[in-house]
Amino acid sequence: TVDSLVRQAENHTLGILLQTYRDLAAPAAAPVGEFFTDVGLFVLGSELSLEEASQRFFDALFPLVYERLVEPDLSLLTPPYAECVRAACRDLAPFGGAPGRIAAHITRASLPGRVFLQALHLGVEVINTTNHIQLSRECRRGLLRMSYCPHCQGLTSIKPCMGYCLNVMRGCLASLAEVDAHWREFVRSLELLSIRMHGAQDLEQVLLGVHGLVRDAVAHAQRIAPQLSAQVRRVCGHPSRQRPEQVSSVQHSGARDSIPLKGASRNTDDTLSNRRKEFISSLRLYRAFYGGLADQLCTNDLGSGDGLDCWNGADVASYTLRVVGNGIKAQAENPEVKVKEADPVISQVIDKLKHINQAISPYLDGREVLMEEKEGERLKETFREKAFRLFLTAGSPAFLNDFVTRGAVVVPDNTTKCTP
Repeated sequence: TVDSLVRQAENHTLGILLQTYRDLAAPAAAPVGEFFTDVGLFVLGSELSLEEASQRFFDALFPLVYERLVEPDLSLLTPPYAECVRAACRDLAPFGGAPGRIAAHITRASLPGRVFLQALHLGVEVINTTNHIQLSRECRRGLLRMSYCPHCQGLTSIKPCMGYCLNVMRGCLASLAEVDAHWREFVRSLELLSIRMHGAQDLEQVLLGVHGLVRDAVAHAQRIAPQLSAQVRRVCGHPSRQRPEQVSSVQHSGARDSIPLKGASRNTDDTLSNRRKEFISSLRLYRAFYGGLADQLCTNDLGSGDGLDCWNGADVASYTLRVVGNGIKAQAENPEVKVKEADPVISQVIDKLKHINQAISPYLDGREVLMEEKEGERLKETFREKAFRLFLTAGSPAFLNDFVTRGAVVVPDNTTKCTP
């Protein structure tokens, strides 16, 4: 689903370029594809710098925008001149704050999703580990006495008394019962995290809105074309163009049919949000699984329901011994199964659950707001530095004012606040 979402976002971006800047769409297909490949890797947990990936994308886009919108001509730029234009992109900031803003939006929307995926992987690990837990010797002896000793007396259809069954199973599963509180918190944390993944933290909404940000970034460069033209000429000299015969072959290869739109349209109901809701609804049914496992086994399968004609461990009679509770501490008084200490494997499972619950916690109590505010301040400082450099090179107060004014539009204040 994540892959199809990323491909759909890529198609939307290529589609909007084709619709708005037709000559730009085909040559921009490769940079667009590379950018969304990086986005997909980032969403799935790669530690690559999304800000750098976004900047590389706009670096590659700048020569295409320059030769088609800033300095439109029938001839394309020569490769050396196009490379000079590409290299000047970061200093000239032709797209305003779009590179940093797109990276910040996707990062903000991806981080909760990355934690959610990490939690799902851990949940699978917890289930697999507890599913293969080794029973202690005391537990095996207790199970043997409860389930097969009646057979020695020909009582093959008699079930153990409910209290007897509970003592044996609660003793055997005492370590698993210790997982209960942490598993409940895990399920609850996933539920709350899923609820918080909306608006600016809804990956689907953000990715499917990237095409609009790219379109606006290109429009920004087009609006300040005279200033950009002067700046590029100062850095790279007079534009160097390819010969007509070279241009005709390039333009032929850039026909509309060559744009590599990827993947089919997704079902509008098959969204990440809907899938999360379905998953959480199913998981919620098992939030008390570990704490109630012993009781469920005895009630639904192993134990006798009437408590009269049942096996009490010695004979067919009622069970009169004390029934202990769940968990390690409660087993100190267990008359059927002696439990000395928690299973080390289960202790490791509990540590992992504690870790992932702590990792989810910042996204539930608003602490991620601090990270967003710091990122917003860093982006604003980057704008100030670029504006000052451009002022020094351009020597034009009017150009500086235009840049700062448009920069303020590109980085609105609300990008630094968390949507509750």
